[in-house]
Amino acid sequence: MLAAVADSPGRLAEVLAVREVDGPGAPGAGEVVVRMLASTVNPSDAVTVSGAYGSRTSFPFIPGFEGVGVIDSVGPGVPADAVGRRVLPLGSAGNWQRYKRLGYSWCVPVPDDLPDEVACFAYINPLTATLMVERFCPPGARNVVVTAATSAIGGHLAELLTDRGVTPVGVVRGTPGRAVADPARWRKVVRTDDGGWRDRLRAAVGPRGAEVALDCVGGETGGAVYTQTAADGTFVHYGLLSGTPLPVERPSGRGGARVEFFRLRDTVHGDGGRDGEQDGEQDGERDGGQGLSALFAPVFANLRRGRLRTAVGVRVGLTGLADHLRNPAPGPPGKILVDVRR
Repeated sequence: MLAAVADSPGRLAEVLAVREVDGPGAPGAGEVVVRMLASTVNPSDAVTVSGAYGSRTSFPFIPGFEGVGVIDSVGPGVPADAVGRRVLPLGSAGNWQRYKRLGYSWCVPVPDDLPDEVACFAYINPLTATLMVERFCPPGARNVVVTAATSAIGGHLAELLTDRGVTPVGVVRGTPGRAVADPARWRKVVRTDDGGWRDRLRAAVGPRGAEVALDCVGGETGGAVYTQTAADGTFVHYGLLSGTPLPVERPSGRGGARVEFFRLRDTVHGDGGRDGEQDGEQDGERDGGQGLSALFAPVFANLRRGRLRTAVGVRVGLTGLADHLRNPAPGPPGKILVDVRR
């Protein structure tokens, strides 16, 4: 079958090649084979291929942590009527290939009324945003800061927060051509490429500081946002877009804010991955992804309402993915939609 493969660690655009590889083989007990329909490219793919997670990544490596497909065949213990069901195949990479074998308990059924190009993006950004708002933004919280506000997840966070009556303060780099998706959802947008941005952030959050800060940048920007988080507030760190860790020692400033590290992988593998292994049952003896489906229920509900949607900037077939990453075709802002069928 066809797959996009990184044979060694390195920059994704430099080490990825599309070629024929061995198929997944027949599914074992509790397993299914999913025929992939669509996938996308996320920072997690580039970071993993770079070798950053060497202890849990072996090469050759097929990236793709997000996507949608159809169950093509099932192994012993999996209900026969699962064949033909559209699912999100979670728990591992490997969505940049025509067929993927995995445990049935890692398959989240996709509602019939969600198109492939919507369901494809249901996982990383929408689920992360939903879980963080639920866990770290209690009722009554009103003063919230979001870094990387022009990103897809920044837009998702703004949607969810405004549903709660919160108009957040956004922090952006000021990249030309990039702007927040809906300016009406933001109380203030502070650009870090302007001198004195820290003073403007301080003025935006007020003398008490932010009750909650949601940071996926780290480095100097994340450290500065931490200093503007209230002493009894919560600073949530969930990404490292700057490539630079947060300061080892807490920066001077208000200080005292609780620091939380949110990792979607920990939640999915901890809360969802154990489903189907409880009470002595085998993976395939329960409906696929029951525990994971509970996590996704609010995401699917929002997607049906037209919320938490991801803009598609370019569509590319699996056969052309490596070439596109090396020589990106111009297009509108948005993510890459990979049609795995072509």
